Amino acid sequence: VVKLVMRQGMRLAAIGTGLGLGGAFFATRLLSSQLFGIGPFDPLTFAGVTLVIALVALLACWLPARRASRVDPMVALRAE
Repeated sequence: VVKLVMRQGMRLAAIGTGLGLGGAFFATRLLSSQLFGIGPFDPLTFAGVTLVIALVALLACWLPARRASRVDPMVALRAE
């Protein structure tokens, strides 16, 4: 159960992160004049933000997965 919930949640997080990175690369052209102290395509910033988002998504998937794994299977089947 945990593996199923985690796989589904992290797949959505990976798609969202990929689309967000693509949008961020295009948005840096528009916002490059407003950046101070970093370059518009700073790889450390992009990697750091991606890592933080991935960790938050992992935690957000793990908490419901852990809760779902504690439910008695017979109770879950009766509820369906």
